[in-house]
Amino acid sequence: MIVSWNTTNKCNLKCSHCYRNSGRKLEGELDTLEAKLLIDQIVKAGFKIMIFSGGEPLMREDIFELVNYASQSGLRPVLGSNGTLISMHTAERLKQSGIAAVGISLDSLDSKKHDNFRGYNGAFEDTVSAMKNCKKAGIRFQVHTTVMEWNKDEIMDITDFAVSIGAAAHHIFFMIPTGRANNMEDELLNTKEYDILLKSIMKKQQQVHIELKPTCAPQFVPIAENMGMNIRFKRGCLAGIKYCIISPKGDVQSCAYLTDIAGNVRRTPFNEIWKNSRLFNVLRTEIYTGKCGICKHKKICGGCRARASYYSNGNYMESDGLCKI
Repeated sequence: MIVSWNTTNKCNLKCSHCYRNSGRKLEGELDTLEAKLLIDQIVKAGFKIMIFSGGEPLMREDIFELVNYASQSGLRPVLGSNGTLISMHTAERLKQSGIAAVGISLDSLDSKKHDNFRGYNGAFEDTVSAMKNCKKAGIRFQVHTTVMEWNKDEIMDITDFAVSIGAAAHHIFFMIPTGRANNMEDELLNTKEYDILLKSIMKKQQQVHIELKPTCAPQFVPIAENMGMNIRFKRGCLAGIKYCIISPKGDVQSCAYLTDIAGNVRRTPFNEIWKNSRLFNVLRTEIYTGKCGICKHKKICGGCRARASYYSNGNYMESDGLCKI
């Protein structure tokens, strides 16, 4: 099971698609002691992987201490970063703290396009440097790419770049218009483009040795099955089932793009929210409506619950309208 904690809303970039609308630190973000208590509760709930994300997690002064605490607690700590702050010194500190892997965002091989999307001149250069620094420090790293209409034809090339620079994986994110991206719906892929790209990614997986994983695109699992592929991912949408996310102020959600709140860790221990939340328990029933409810791939796909909610007036058990299966 995987939990992601948005450690802070503070960020040095101004990415166009940020679901947290990150930039400034929020009043009331969890402090160091609260964060350690949260880590204890995450362990108690049975989670194995903890993602430290943001905002930009490296803007938290105690991030190395918290990563080390998670590692010493038996979790596999992972960092989700824009990469611009990972100097060689920072990479070495991350290694010493016990970080297991780092996910670094790269959205285009055209430096101007990447910098524009990330809202920072020089982001591309700093991001590529971060990957090289992680490799030198002996840290497993992976490339994260958010798919938009303007970069959809670059995805396979970015995979090739990820292979060439020594990444262990390329995770490809399909955005839902929330947060700062709430006016970007016209930049998303349509159903045909989505289906074509997912099939292309799975074909590419057969050609490269690194892991390729579409995220917020659960149809990739039945597509891989139909292609006779043996992948390690056994279910598409994990929201509320084997995954959840925690905001900087302690609100627990089933995923980044599904904005319903399951509870807050300041009021209720995380392990109790994970076990007892109505939101999570409804998601776990897998009693979907529409075509998701009768689909033969329901158990291995599940449809994107965030996309279902966004396009169905908040009904997260409705069908995933982008599906072509």
